[in-house]
Amino acid sequence: MNETQQSVSDNPNSPAVPAPEPGMFDRLSLASLWEAAILLAVTAFMLLYGLVPFFGGDQLGLVGADEPRYAQVAREMLQAHSDACHEVHARVIPHSLRIDDLAASLHCLQGGSITPLLYGQPWLEKPALYYWRAMSFFKEFGVSDWSARLPSSSGAAFLIALVFLHLRRFRPGGHLDAALITASCLGIAAFARGASTDMQLAAPFCIGMLGWYAWYETGKKFWLFDLYFFGAAATLAKGPVAPFLALSIIFLFLGLRKEWAVLRRTIWWPGIVLYLVMVLPWYIAVQHSNPTFYRQFFLEHNLERFATNRYMHHQPFWYYIAVLFIALMPWTVIGIRALFDGIDVSIAEWSARRKPLRYLGHGRAGDAFPEFLVLWAIFPILFFSFSGSKLPGYILPSIPPLTILTGDYLYRIRERGMRPWLLWSHAACCAVLVFVLLLAPQHMKYDTLVPPKFWLIVAAISAAATIALVIFVARRWGTQQLCKVSLVPVLAMMIFLLGFHGRELDLNYSARPLAQEIAAQAPNEKTVAVLGIKRDMDYGLAFYRNERLVHYDQQGVPDGEHLLVVRANDTDELGRWLTGRVYTPLFLYDAQGFEVYKVLARQ
Repeated sequence: MNETQQSVSDNPNSPAVPAPEPGMFDRLSLASLWEAAILLAVTAFMLLYGLVPFFGGDQLGLVGADEPRYAQVAREMLQAHSDACHEVHARVIPHSLRIDDLAASLHCLQGGSITPLLYGQPWLEKPALYYWRAMSFFKEFGVSDWSARLPSSSGAAFLIALVFLHLRRFRPGGHLDAALITASCLGIAAFARGASTDMQLAAPFCIGMLGWYAWYETGKKFWLFDLYFFGAAATLAKGPVAPFLALSIIFLFLGLRKEWAVLRRTIWWPGIVLYLVMVLPWYIAVQHSNPTFYRQFFLEHNLERFATNRYMHHQPFWYYIAVLFIALMPWTVIGIRALFDGIDVSIAEWSARRKPLRYLGHGRAGDAFPEFLVLWAIFPILFFSFSGSKLPGYILPSIPPLTILTGDYLYRIRERGMRPWLLWSHAACCAVLVFVLLLAPQHMKYDTLVPPKFWLIVAAISAAATIALVIFVARRWGTQQLCKVSLVPVLAMMIFLLGFHGRELDLNYSARPLAQEIAAQAPNEKTVAVLGIKRDMDYGLAFYRNERLVHYDQQGVPDGEHLLVVRANDTDELGRWLTGRVYTPLFLYDAQGFEVYKVLARQ
């Protein structure tokens, strides 16, 4: 009930409020259930299809260096935790309240849950939230590549649901479109399928920011609780960058509106206590167990990573503009238009606030939500553009405010419709996505920029059909159906890539097929050595074999019998490394250009 309805109902002399039409609440309930069903179906498909065995199969193994490395850390922490519990014959939940049982459960809880481990050694790059969540999924579903990705997909699902519920509560109308756009944009869909810490930061951070704005509008402390609780979770995911970004955005927003009293009220002591209770125990415990943690984590992996190119991730200043355009696909054009529309609204609000009689009878100027979303979207992009080390996932927290602006923009222009240039540009953006993804398997097969003529024709026809479909539906049924019709090419490309070409993706980008082939052809060989391979294959093989690899250029050549994985182009160097040793080729892994040799023991 809004304030006008409240004042009318409290006044006995006021006219009676009209009774709702019969069946209105039934229709509302049915509409809400239908919206929830659509969102659930699209979200489940975008986040789980081709990821889990019971929904399209786990088509793509772990890729890159981070995914298998983080998964391996979680596996070793789970093993250490299990060993600690078995050591004292206890579980996390004590058998009784006796001192001995409580102490045993505390030992079980701490074992394997404080220090991240990689190959038995402390790995202090990131906090432990991803590892804890992966450990729980490993314990429930077993250790696998797909269960290692469930922390990210479940976090993204929670974020999408909160976008829907928040907008339905505070900005009804564009709530379903905003949630669907969030679920289907390339940045969210990609990072939701990654065994990494990026979504572990972005999801709780964004939920906390939405909670803070809900408190800003309503004044109810329940919403302010979200900022501190989810802010603490984000701090346990990636460290101090989470509170820094949140406080900077809030400070800029309130500073521009000159609402310093709100900034003081944001500092809520129960929330601060909650934040410290959630965050400090792990940080103190890991520092106590690892005296080098402060230097490695805070100085090297936070300050030095930002200020220098120590970790070899240098990119030009405009790098995140390109990342943003790709991450918003296929909503890039409308998303950027919505951002500029939000900027226009914010400037109009700012201009109106300078007039002394701007909003008679109101202490707060206009609708602040677009201004908040604009600052939230822009600040992380600007901040990380100054970083000496740039990775795509750094600006993931900027994507949800842009998708929310996009959903709200589509709702606000429903009556007047979309301008032709914008509609055609969006249709072309969807077509580009279809064209590129249809040709991706051909590029993987032939490693060429010019695919076969047949597939060029198929891709061109499909792109043209996509443009025709989007334009026809938008003109026939209006802007309110634009979001749903734009999902068609996105879902189709998911089926095409993962349903029909998932095996090719796996062969070309994951270490899983190579590890399976090694296990099939040399099941009794325990030692695998590598020479000149990239980090992604290094960490990937180590995860799938659950053994650390031997590096010729670091540990030397093992004396015992072993397997050697080497790039096919580097086989000429084997004579220098294996002088006096007998070695024979085992098989050629042509998909990624590796050759596997069996090296006999030194005589």
